[in-house]
Amino acid sequence: MNPTQLAGRYQRIHAQLTELFEKNGDPVARMATISALLHHKMPSFFWTGFYRLEAGQLLVGPYQGPLACAVLEGPEGVCWAAVRENKSIIVPDVHAFAGHVACDERSKSEIVVPVREPAGNIVAVLDVDADELDVFSETDRVGLEAITELVYGS
Repeated sequence: MNPTQLAGRYQRIHAQLTELFEKNGDPVARMATISALLHHKMPSFFWTGFYRLEAGQLLVGPYQGPLACAVLEGPEGVCWAAVRENKSIIVPDVHAFAGHVACDERSKSEIVVPVREPAGNIVAVLDVDADELDVFSETDRVGLEAITELVYGS
C-alpha cells in the first residue's frame, strides 16, 4: 500500500471510530474498539493493543493478537521509551532495539504511540507489532496519533 492509500485508510478508520464514539465516552471501551478495528483493517498488524500506565507500571489493556506480556515494569522496551521520550517511536527491527522486551518472538517491527488524557499527561500507549521488518512509516505515526487522540477526545 503506498503512502497515499495508507493515509486514506487511516482517515476512513478515524471517521468510523469518531462515529462509533458518539455514543460511548469510556476510554477503556474506546481502546478496545480501536484495537479491534485497527487489527482487522490493517493486514500487517500482528499485535495491536494498549498498555495502561498504572502505579509506575505499564499494564496490558485491550488488545488483539497473540497472548501479551501482562506487565511491562520498565525501564526497558519500546513502550517505556515512548513514555520516557514523550513521543511516538517507530522501530524497523525490534531485535536491533537495545532493551527490547519480546512478548512474542515473532514480532519483528513495532510502533508505539503515547495516549494522553485531556491535561496532556501520558496515561497509556498504543503498541502495534508486525511480524515483518520495517513495516511502519511516518504515515502510520500520523494516522495512529490522530486515532489515539480519540481515546479521550471526540
